[in-house]
Amino acid sequence: MSQQLAQEISQRAAKAARAVATLSEKDKNSVLQKMADAIRSHKDNILEVNKKDMAAGKEKGLSESMMDRLQLNDERVEGMATAIEEIIQLTDPVGDRYLLEERPNGIKIEKMRIPLGVIAMIYEARPNVTADAGALCFKSGNAVILRCGREAIESSKAIAAALHEALEQSGLPKDVITVVPTPDRELMTELLQQKDYIDLVIPRGGEGLIHYVSDTSKIPVIQHYKGVCHLYVDKDADLDKALAILLNGKTQRTGVCNALEGLLVHQDVADKFLPIAAKALAEKDVTIHSDKRSVKYFDGADEIGDDEFGEEYLALEIAVRTVDNFEGAVEHIQQFGSGHTEVIVSENQETAERFIREVDSAVTMANTSSRFSDGGQLGLGAEIGISTSKLHAYGPMGLQALTTEKFVVTGDGQIRE
Repeated sequence: MSQQLAQEISQRAAKAARAVATLSEKDKNSVLQKMADAIRSHKDNILEVNKKDMAAGKEKGLSESMMDRLQLNDERVEGMATAIEEIIQLTDPVGDRYLLEERPNGIKIEKMRIPLGVIAMIYEARPNVTADAGALCFKSGNAVILRCGREAIESSKAIAAALHEALEQSGLPKDVITVVPTPDRELMTELLQQKDYIDLVIPRGGEGLIHYVSDTSKIPVIQHYKGVCHLYVDKDADLDKALAILLNGKTQRTGVCNALEGLLVHQDVADKFLPIAAKALAEKDVTIHSDKRSVKYFDGADEIGDDEFGEEYLALEIAVRTVDNFEGAVEHIQQFGSGHTEVIVSENQETAERFIREVDSAVTMANTSSRFSDGGQLGLGAEIGISTSKLHAYGPMGLQALTTEKFVVTGDGQIRE
């Protein structure tokens, strides 16, 4: 039964993808505006359904970070609609062409951006992904299959109902945006086998989910296992900037993958910076996991060994380490980072540039908060995910990452000798 349903869902999505692939940018933007309007008009129903998901989540004992991701409110619903309107303002990459070269025999070689086809999104307690992914895939000319976790399934269905209303008003099939009707694991497994119809799988959720999808899928998978992001306070750092960036990255919102999980401090500024950091973090009730050299600066810190770093806390917790030098910070990041986002605070431009060059991470930052490592904040519009593998995208994924390129060759009757 699951195999048949998975195939039917995938076949319908593949057919719907052909309907959206040839739409003009003007037509797509018109539909997207209807989607944003429909999200707003369905707000009360979306919030009412979300309350039921929240109650069920609380009863199941979901973690605080999971509950934060699951919860919708007036601001977050408006944020979904606004994100769609931001996507409208983005240039449609589909159909872009550029000349590679003209061969001696006169044939012209170009490349043109085209949609991927059908994207399968697999996610947990993130109902906003339904709107973000639906809009991004639509604007880039793709159909999307959305498999939401049990925690947010009803909220996702309510959001999808609003998007479907906009599609139907525009004469387009609802299968352009499909929400899998059940979170059944067997059905998800069967979807991951539909390589004839689905072109890419993007999982968003815990490390266990992403490992399962990667190990099971016969379809290419965008991978992002976890977000272990570090802040390195260099010996030439402006300590006021460093403190503000630390507090924003760690405490503004904890249950997200671009929150800071590690603090590295150059030994030359440890005596100045760590006491003020300790005071500020204590005021925010942040739990400290510290190496032996840093533990003296914190009251009640949990001392950890050199091999115990690299945790993704997703809570008011952070690991702190004093390093000998720049090289020590980079070595720590290479060992314990997850390839998501790494930040340096330094007034030395040469050191900052060296950090950007040498640290192997999808996003490297100098003198700004890790919380900007987000598709919307980086000007991509709502992001569909973050890739910490390097094929075929790296970092936050927006419209262009949902397309590929094909060769276009034109001539005037040339034949190969």
